[in-house]
Amino acid sequence: MARVNTAEIISNSKFNRFHFGLLAWGFLIILFDGYDLVVYGTVVPLLIQEWNLSSVQAGAMSSYGLFGMMFGAIFLGILADRIGRKNVIALSVILFSLFTVLCGFAHDPATFSIFRFFAGVGLGGIMPIIIALMTDYSPKKMKSMVVSIVLCGYSVGGMLAPTLGIIIMPKFGWESIFWVAGIPLLLLPFMYKYLPESSVHLIRTGNKEEMFRILKKISPGITFAKDDEMMEIPLAESKVPVIGLFKERRGLSTVMFWIAFFSCLLMVYGLNTWLPKLMMEAGFALNSSLGFLIALQGGAIVGTLIIARLCDKYGSKKMLVPMYASGAVALTLLGFGGNTFVIYLLVAVAGAATIGAQNIVQAYVSQYYPPYIRSTALGVSSGIGRMGGMLGPLLGGFLLSITLPIQLNFIAFAIPGLIAAIALFLVPEKRAVYFDQPGANDQEETKEAKQIS
Repeated sequence: MARVNTAEIISNSKFNRFHFGLLAWGFLIILFDGYDLVVYGTVVPLLIQEWNLSSVQAGAMSSYGLFGMMFGAIFLGILADRIGRKNVIALSVILFSLFTVLCGFAHDPATFSIFRFFAGVGLGGIMPIIIALMTDYSPKKMKSMVVSIVLCGYSVGGMLAPTLGIIIMPKFGWESIFWVAGIPLLLLPFMYKYLPESSVHLIRTGNKEEMFRILKKISPGITFAKDDEMMEIPLAESKVPVIGLFKERRGLSTVMFWIAFFSCLLMVYGLNTWLPKLMMEAGFALNSSLGFLIALQGGAIVGTLIIARLCDKYGSKKMLVPMYASGAVALTLLGFGGNTFVIYLLVAVAGAATIGAQNIVQAYVSQYYPPYIRSTALGVSSGIGRMGGMLGPLLGGFLLSITLPIQLNFIAFAIPGLIAAIALFLVPEKRAVYFDQPGANDQEETKEAKQIS
């Protein structure tokens, strides 16, 4: 009888058809997650006109969805570590897809806000759980890249929403682009069949046959005997999973991640909601303003892929700190205008340094904590971040309502970028779980980390 180390097999595997299939499903799910998040920013100028909303009211309507996302991120993330990630992914998809479709049938702000709240619960839960699942099964040398590629689906979905807004809203009304969000419901049976359960949950529940079946797909040349057993994994010491985030001297790291998530999501959701309106205030037409929203998401895709590759090579922290700082600079400069090309370029840089940075910091967090609290770490960080996300649309609406100079609106969204950069700079790298894994860093760093711990 042999004891099978599943983590070692997965870490040392080479990217193959199994990984590609997992990546494709994750990308598709996150694509609709991004679509559902950005769709409100696409229609908000029309809703303001049709329902006679003030900027503050429109910002509040956006925040109801983000309030739901805070609950979803925290509670569904913790639930996924308890009952498995696959079932919670299915629940999240049902919530965000169904209630986003229902938004297209709302006839007043109150009903619309209720539907956005319940859609937000699903939206908040899906991303941290997908990231945790991708980290579970990705080869060691490609973890940041795989997670970042999947998270580019968010930006593709974010580009799809304003693109469809330009194409179909003039003919079918703003309601029509909410109906597109029903597609994941049709794909759910296939999604549930092909997505694997997390290795942590399979080991914890003793589902040896399913775990070995997945391992054979990951490493086709491997064989198992009937009496082979899976190596046990550590369990959380506390029945309250959040406490585990402060174990092993990770308290400072946890708080700094929370601050970074809060600051970055304030920028992300503030810009997603108000960028078209801000650009209209600067003199651009609606279609041109939606084009800037597309440029924001396009910059996020390019930035994510480039920086993710560098993160796998040099480390996430070294890339993220200057990335956040550059976003603050780009947003500040954006407020002073310029020719159209320069503005598009600054918007793209802002997308890379806000949405792109948020994609990568989630990959960073997923690798920083042990597998048995990975969904909890991502879920709680995302939940704290959603508080910043709720503040972003409210802040933008308030600033527009008091008619400040356009430069001050952009500077207000730039300041959180500097705060996020400082917070991540203070994260102690030596507390990361990968410092206990031979070969993750050079030998001297590993030795030093073990001596300190």
